[in-house]
Amino acid sequence: VQLQASGGGLVQPGGSLNLSCVISGHNKDDYFIGWFRQAPRKQREGVSCMASSDGTSHYLSSVRGRFIISRDKAVNTYYLQMKNLTPDDSGWYYCAWVYTGGTSWCDVTYFGMTVWGQGTLVTVSS
Repeated sequence: VQLQASGGGLVQPGGSLNLSCVISGHNKDDYFIGWFRQAPRKQREGVSCMASSDGTSHYLSSVRGRFIISRDKAVNTYYLQMKNLTPDDSGWYYCAWVYTGGTSWCDVTYFGMTVWGQGTLVTVSS
């Protein structure tokens, strides 16, 4: 399994960005994808996740209502739509993969992910 994240950039407060995570090397719906972020001098935190089996999703409380995780199964790609961004949303964003056996398990506090993408930088600044 390989993950390729993209879509980061510089945006003004209140703006939007859409991140993408392309999965290659795995086509079964038996995993969950998580989006994580890490700002300088801060711990990595889980932002959102989605179970591939049924689309079950969860969000970090501070992004709920502003971020939306989605997927396009046809192109094996997951997306993170981010709206109303604030400087606190700045950081490196990573998508990550872990095997679930086809369950609905998805947990933004789980850090034992098996595969990590390379990260894409989001900077929210005026």
